Amino acid sequence: MEDILKEYCKSLFGATYDFQVDWNADRFHVGGKIFAMLSSNQNGQKYITLKCDPGESEELQEVHKGIIIPGYHMNKTHWITVYYESDLSVEFLKKLICNSYNLIFGKLTRKMQNEIMENCILKD
Repeated sequence: MEDILKEYCKSLFGATYDFQVDWNADRFHVGGKIFAMLSSNQNGQKYITLKCDPGESEELQEVHKGIIIPGYHMNKTHWITVYYESDLSVEFLKKLICNSYNLIFGKLTRKMQNEIMENCILKD
C-alpha cells in the first residue's frame, strides 16, 4: 500500500518529493508546500498526513474513528492523519490525497500555478 500511495503522490501535476530524515518522513510538495507526508508512529503504525477542509475533517474523523485523526504534528483543524493499513480502499485514499493536493495548489499564487503547469507541459 505504501508504494502505491507514494507513486500516486509523485504522479500528481508538478509534485515534488523529499525525505525528511529528522521526521523519518516521505514528503510530497506542490509549489514548495507539503500536501502529503508518509511516516509511522512509535508503535510502527504507518500513516499519511493530508490537508483537509475543516468540515470534512470532522466528518471523516467521526465516520472513521481511530483510523482518521487530527493531523499528527500539524494544525489539527486543517490536517488529518490517516492510518492507511486499515480497511480504507486505495481509491478512497487517493481521493483524500487529491483533495489535499487541490487545497494546496489552489492557495498558490496564480503565477506559481502557471509556472508549475508550464513546467509540467514542457516535461511531457
